[in-house]
Amino acid sequence: MDAKTKTPNISALRVNGDRLWASLMELAQIGATPKGGVCRLTLTDLDKQGRDLVTRWAKEAGMTVTIDKIGNGFMRRPGRNNSLPPIMTGSHIDTQPTGGKFDGNYGVLAGIEVVRTLNDHNIETEAPIEVAFWTNEEGSRFVPVMMGSGVFAKAFTLEHAYAAKDTAGKSVKEELERIGYLGPEEPGQHPIGAYFETHIEQGPVLEDNDKTIGVVEGVLGIRWFDCTVSGMEAHAGPTPMNLRKDAMQVAAPIMQEIVACALRHAPHGRGTVGMVQVHPNSRNVIPGQVKFSVDLRNSTDALVDQMAAEVQAYAAALATKTGLQIQFELVSSYPAQVFHKECVDAVAKAAQALGYSNMPAVSGAGHDAVYMARLAPTGMIFIPCKDGISHNEIEDAQPEHITAGCNVLLHAMLERAGT
Repeated sequence: MDAKTKTPNISALRVNGDRLWASLMELAQIGATPKGGVCRLTLTDLDKQGRDLVTRWAKEAGMTVTIDKIGNGFMRRPGRNNSLPPIMTGSHIDTQPTGGKFDGNYGVLAGIEVVRTLNDHNIETEAPIEVAFWTNEEGSRFVPVMMGSGVFAKAFTLEHAYAAKDTAGKSVKEELERIGYLGPEEPGQHPIGAYFETHIEQGPVLEDNDKTIGVVEGVLGIRWFDCTVSGMEAHAGPTPMNLRKDAMQVAAPIMQEIVACALRHAPHGRGTVGMVQVHPNSRNVIPGQVKFSVDLRNSTDALVDQMAAEVQAYAAALATKTGLQIQFELVSSYPAQVFHKECVDAVAKAAQALGYSNMPAVSGAGHDAVYMARLAPTGMIFIPCKDGISHNEIEDAQPEHITAGCNVLLHAMLERAGT
């Protein structure tokens, strides 16, 4: 407290990092794996236990909890003016089958720690503060990914999400009802004043640059294609090299061009071939068909589309030269999302004021913040993760980075919520 005014010294406010870390470790026990990770698939009994624990912590912190029809949870701390839309933070608590302790979970529990810190210091905000957990962000049991936030943002319908089934034939709606998290609130009828999401980077850039905070400016646009090269199977021995229609020898330079194209469009260009199917896939048969995935990403839709055009032009020229048929099929497209300048600036300002090393960042992965940005001013905060590894049981983050990211979240949210 300031001795003269008897009001809280907001600039000196810090979260309780030990408490946040302890909460993360306790939540990680639900679905803990032998290798130190977490398997807590969405809408399973373990997910219910995780949800129950998080909502109990919220209620103990004086927050009210509402659940919508897709199972999204909203935990609210009132403000002086509850007619104002809440300043929201959040993420998800479902995990990959071999997931880690921090992906998603950190963003939710950092929000609860912000509220606990405000309670500790009796600080009242002008606008309400809210912490959300979104259903099925990972998409490892049901598709589409980022289901809860996608329904909330009207990216797809509630009926479409309800109808999704897992490999055992169980539907989203059935499982929401079963675990008791099919709520009454209509998704999307929940106002948001601004949205922040705190997350491990899931990549190596911050660690490589020895920075504590990534000020996320946006999320990369993504285009996924399937490319099929059609040639002719033939015996590997009797067929001379100059008479072959070898699909692999035409597919390989296209794969190399995908990487070269991403390098030409640095710093945010990404080009990946992650799946290859060779037919007939026999040691002594010249491949007659090769089908492979193409994953192109960049910071703007224009750049991603330019990359796609360059790769396809290269393939078309190769088809003319070799006489082999090359087809591209667009299988998925996610637009790039630029975050709101004021929210990005709030994160940068907080990191600077708190003395944390920081740098601009982009997210190469999708997050619930992508859909929230369609509805309200949005920003993200990244912290490093060891070796850039995520979606893995060995996913790791340092306690001091966990604390730093939460401190930045606290001050960014206070700037938007008012004190």
